[in-house]
Amino acid sequence: MTLFTVREAWTLVHGILFGGGFLLAFTGGLALLYNLKADLLTTAGARRHVRWLKLATLVMAGLAWLAVLSGTYISYPWYRAAPPEGVVDLTSYPRSYLKANPSLAFWHTFGMEWKEHIAWFAPLLATAVAFVVWRYGEHLARDNRLRWALIVLFVLAFAAAGIAGLLGALVTKAAPVL
Repeated sequence: MTLFTVREAWTLVHGILFGGGFLLAFTGGLALLYNLKADLLTTAGARRHVRWLKLATLVMAGLAWLAVLSGTYISYPWYRAAPPEGVVDLTSYPRSYLKANPSLAFWHTFGMEWKEHIAWFAPLLATAVAFVVWRYGEHLARDNRLRWALIVLFVLAFAAAGIAGLLGALVTKAAPVL
């Protein structure tokens, strides 16, 4: 008896490892970015702070890309697989199962459609933040406007990932990828 099917294992890797790791990296990165203030740090402290910030944003962007790519190219094809002609039990075909049941169709028409699109904002925004952090480094401690712009982009990346993750969990609850 296996603990998880291959599909369940990939769903866990996609959602928990990549998605959850992204959310944790966000927390550390946001704290580092928020506290990167010239009046609070020495030159050596700012340099060290920026090294950790670069690592956090790089990890966050990398995990966001891994989550989106694994969802798009591994999990999503299983979700949208069409059942063979004559199949009556649609539980192994989540999209068809949801669409066939009027009380669950909402989870496809709203939940999965939104998840598919909003999820891509997370890695794009996270990559933009990582790029600017790597490009401007310690200058961010002195440029509050740029630092706050990055904080806004960072929070938007988090929100996009959070919405996609929540919708993914709810859709999977309604129609698991078995």
